[in-house]
This record gives sequence, C-alpha cells and structure tokens, in this order.
Amino acid sequence: MEALALERKAEQNRELKERLAQLKKERNAIILAHYYQRDEIQEVADFRGDSFLLAQKAASTDADVIVFCGVHFMGESAKILAPNKTVLIPDERAGCPMADMVNVDGLRALKKKHPNATVVTYINSSADVKSETDICCTSANAVKVVNSVPGDEVIWVPDKNLGDYVSKHTNKKMIIWEGYCNTHDMLTVKDVEEMKAQYPNAQFVVHPECRPEVVKMGDFVGSTTAIIKYCKESDCQEFIVGTEDGTGYQLRLDSPHKKFHFATKYLVCPNMKVNNLKKVVRCLETMQPQIHVPQDVAEKAKLSLERMLQVK
Repeated sequence: MEALALERKAEQNRELKERLAQLKKERNAIILAHYYQRDEIQEVADFRGDSFLLAQKAASTDADVIVFCGVHFMGESAKILAPNKTVLIPDERAGCPMADMVNVDGLRALKKKHPNATVVTYINSSADVKSETDICCTSANAVKVVNSVPGDEVIWVPDKNLGDYVSKHTNKKMIIWEGYCNTHDMLTVKDVEEMKAQYPNAQFVVHPECRPEVVKMGDFVGSTTAIIKYCKESDCQEFIVGTEDGTGYQLRLDSPHKKFHFATKYLVCPNMKVNNLKKVVRCLETMQPQIHVPQDVAEKAKLSLERMLQVK
C-alpha cells in the first residue's frame, strides 16, 4: 500500500515538473528558492540561495516573471529591486513572525530617541520597515554592513540574537530591537549538549539567529550560505547543524559522504514549508498571488537594499 502511494506521488511529481518546465518557457519565468524550502522545490529551482544571493539574482535576471519560493518579505525585496517584473509567491500565507515583530511606528519612535544613530535593518523585515531604514543587511554581511556605516551608533532591527552576535564584532554602540526568529530561537544549550554527547566526533555549525549561549558553543558560526560552504570544504566528516532543516538538501548534495545531524527536530520553519511543487505550478498557471509594493514605499526601501548590495 505504502509503495503504491509513493509511486503515485513520484508520478504526480514527474507530471508537475513537466508542466512547470512548459510554463517557465511560456512565461519567461525563473524559480528562486531559499535554502529553507522543501526538497521538491529546491530540486526544480533555477537558483537556490540565502536572502542576499536571491536578492542579487532578482536584481539582475532577464526573466519577465520571478517565482519567489520563500517568505513574503523576500518576494517584496525582489519586487523592490526589479519593479518592472512580475513577482509571484506560491502561497501568500508564507509570512515571517520575526519580520512582524517590528513596525514602522515603533521604529520611528526609536529613531526620535536616537537621532544620530544609523538604522541597520536585517533583510527579514517588511518593505514598510525597510523604507524607514538607512541600510539593510543579511546574516551573511551583517558585520560588514554595520562596520561600514558612518557614526558610532546603530539602531539594529529586528533580530536581537543576530544583533548580539554583530555587537561582538564591532566597536559601534548597538541599540537592539527585541525581535527573534521563532525557529532558530528554539534551539537550547541542552539540545546541543545532548547531540554532542551522541555524536562526539561531529562539529557544531550554527546560525547567528540562534540564542547567544548556543552560538557560543559553535565550532563554526555563519549564515546559511557560510555554513554550507564550511561543511563542504571542511575535513570533518560529521556535523551537528544549528539552522533550519531545509539546508540539509544542499548540504547532502555538496557532501554526499558526510553525515549531518540537525541539532533538534524542531528546526523547521512552518512558513517556509507552506510552499510546495503543486503551488509553484499553480501560481505560474494563474499568475497569482502577485507581490505588490506601493511606489513611495518601494523607492525608499530600494535605497536601503541598494546600499547593502554596494558593501564589499
């Protein structure tokens, strides 16, 4: 019975992939997939990457249509950087709780309190918040961006854990917003200690969106892309992974002979996982749901993203 169900699923996926290839040609579309997406989506993507790489791809693509398999703020960033393109998101319910933890009114109030501070906003934020921002960053370039800005005071939004990590790598005074990533913040010291006891030869690689006391335990700390690169190039054969479990697809692809253990089974972002292959096909068939960003918001937000892309 189970074998039959698996066979049926495989057949369905084959048909969906064929339909997708046809639609991509018809629409001149590309598929961008974040590393946290389901395997079936990463498999069909033209580009897999983290927020930064995908933002760059959105800005430089010749395609008319961008299907952004990620969460809502990523689709917004693509639309801001490529305003003349149609940006689709397979399921508009794919939000980001961390992005929702900061709002424009709160940020404006903080800016009033600290008029000399530069606002550095993590890309995991809404277009409205980006429009109130001096420069954006991702986890891959956060330290570089903070150190590149003028002045010695920075308002940092919205992720307190990444903010704490950055504060240890800069001399600037950081005024840190109290947001966090629900998924990464779940990982505890106890989880990591248990895994280290179980896999004593494994190195612990961890994302700086995790709690400071967990990040401190890392053999390597970095963005999703940095973790993938480190594991690929490292001589170590076994890793405990402290980031979202979708990363496993690329890790296994790059290093099929290495072993990867996720630090807890709860490292799953429910918002990233609402997208599936069927929804990717459907959004290209119907050309819905589309991402729209009001022009006045987009123009201001674009400056903060472009400044980020210029930091070398």
